[in-house]
Amino acid sequence: MTKAVIVTTDSKIASLVELATSFDEKIAVVVGADSIKGVDSAIRVEVPADVPVEALAPAVAGAVADIKPDVVLVANRLAERVLAGVIAVKLNAAIFTNPVEVSPGLLKVSRYGGISLETYDLNSPVVLVAEGGAEVEGAEVSAQPVASTPQEVRVESAELTDKVSSNLGTARVIVSVGRGLKAQEDLAMIEELAKVTGGTLACSRPIAEGNSWLSRDQYVGISGQHVEPEIYFAIGISGQIQHTAGMDASGLIVAINNDKDASIFEISDYGIVGDLYEVVPALTEALR
Repeated sequence: MTKAVIVTTDSKIASLVELATSFDEKIAVVVGADSIKGVDSAIRVEVPADVPVEALAPAVAGAVADIKPDVVLVANRLAERVLAGVIAVKLNAAIFTNPVEVSPGLLKVSRYGGISLETYDLNSPVVLVAEGGAEVEGAEVSAQPVASTPQEVRVESAELTDKVSSNLGTARVIVSVGRGLKAQEDLAMIEELAKVTGGTLACSRPIAEGNSWLSRDQYVGISGQHVEPEIYFAIGISGQIQHTAGMDASGLIVAINNDKDASIFEISDYGIVGDLYEVVPALTEALR
């Protein structure tokens, strides 16, 4: 019997469950108190108060190893990435990101920003890091608690931020902005379009990591989020592969750029050549 283990701190694992479809048994290792659906069985590693999830990494890795999995699927979130590394060491397993398809004995992985697809024959366990996705529909699975001893690490203080965490993987509409935006206060204009369309705000890497106008979990690209919304607005984004690799699977792409030769128009379904400071307010009003 082939086994796929899903490791998560969150109930949003629909994409991981879909990746594990071809395995005989899907088992979740839930770290924390979230409910879980879409799997055959589950175990729970409790997280004591004031203890970071990462302190449970040895316990989580041990629980996973006891299952003897063929594949381990880990949500691409900050804490889970730490868990993935420790699990890989415990299993002496390779880690892959951006899996496209996995089945017993076979793995397909997207490489170089989606330019190529690599195929691997599997004869030992692997750890795959992928987007968790949305909530899974169906009945909740009762998770059996397992004994765990955290490392001697505690949270002594926490610094709150006014930046809101985004889960772009579940967004149906994404309104993304790039370096065509001149000032941080102009984000209000983009946010208004997102509000009117019921969309989620996102950006290219320079807006998050260069200007720090938005948080890191809001940028789309090779090293950022990989998204597949029904509609993707690319505003002031040139269309370099570093960005488009994270969003070219979107259902409908609408691009706004003042450069008629911008690469983004090559993959867009609708392209508007014009000043975003004129186009975005007009589009927002028309959609309102």
